[in-house]
Amino acid sequence: MKATVYYAPGDVRVETVPDPVIQQPTDAIVRITHACICGSDLWFYRGEEEWQPGWRTGHEWMGIVEEVGDDVRTLKKGDRVLAPFAFSDGTCEFCGKGIQTSCRQGGFWGTTNDGGQAEAIRAPFADGTLVVIPKDVENDDALLTAILPLTDVMSTGHHAAVSAGVRPGSTVAVVGDGAVGLCGVLAAKRLGAERIIILGRHESRLAIARRFGATDVVRSRGEEAIAAVQEMTSGGAESVLECVGSESAMATAIGIARPGGAIGYVGVPHGSNHNFNLGRLFMQNIALRGGVAPARAYIPELLADTVAGKLDASAVLDLTVDLDGVPNGYAAMDSREAIKVMVRP
Repeated sequence: MKATVYYAPGDVRVETVPDPVIQQPTDAIVRITHACICGSDLWFYRGEEEWQPGWRTGHEWMGIVEEVGDDVRTLKKGDRVLAPFAFSDGTCEFCGKGIQTSCRQGGFWGTTNDGGQAEAIRAPFADGTLVVIPKDVENDDALLTAILPLTDVMSTGHHAAVSAGVRPGSTVAVVGDGAVGLCGVLAAKRLGAERIIILGRHESRLAIARRFGATDVVRSRGEEAIAAVQEMTSGGAESVLECVGSESAMATAIGIARPGGAIGYVGVPHGSNHNFNLGRLFMQNIALRGGVAPARAYIPELLADTVAGKLDASAVLDLTVDLDGVPNGYAAMDSREAIKVMVRP
């Protein structure tokens, strides 16, 4: 089969690799029908994370079950499924607490495991990881496209909103206009926020933010952005969603948070060691919550709303490529020609 393999910064290739096979009785083999390139993939693509030549790529995917191991109980051949970006056994202490990303036996797609930017994949712990898509929508292409972001960015945006304590009538500020930030806007709207401020600079992305529910836009950065949000909210936003992961984004998030408010941080940390204003968090009683999103915990409720037509983040998928086009998809995201690339093997 074909799969995408990392070689060096700026160098990902689609190559022929061995077909996946059942290795454990809890495995499933899934033929991939939809996948994505993620903004977090750009860190290894740009050489800002240490990756090894030969590692597989892609952690967002959906597909059709081709084979299951002898111990798989909730899935069968022919089921259409989506996968959170991390696999988990569904039985350990942390899975029971709804933080499947800390599963004792779990892990993330790609690197030394099979990646989702491929024709097929071996899914460990299939019962604990994969979610079956309802039969009555499994052939609706537009709806499947709307479901795809639940594998990562929509679940991550939702995690930011939940961690920041977004509630009906609240004021929210979202730092970052990438796919996660845009999904954070949509998540805040879904949770009833009355005012949603998006901090970003790209007009095409800001247009999507407005469609998703943003009421205000701040295009400046740094201290200028902090001053703008502080002024327009008379003291800061009650809930701040940090959706970038850089030191400067966290500094902005802390600077625009209202005393007694909360920051939900979901941007994957990158760059040098982060230094942030702990003193302001302490003196203004600002909570800092978040981290890697337990997408498997959120997918059932988000899937139900998506199937019901109440939630649709598909606008962030603004470029589609086939599997051979994945290297061009990386280049398009790296140059900001695309927000997020959908891959149709």
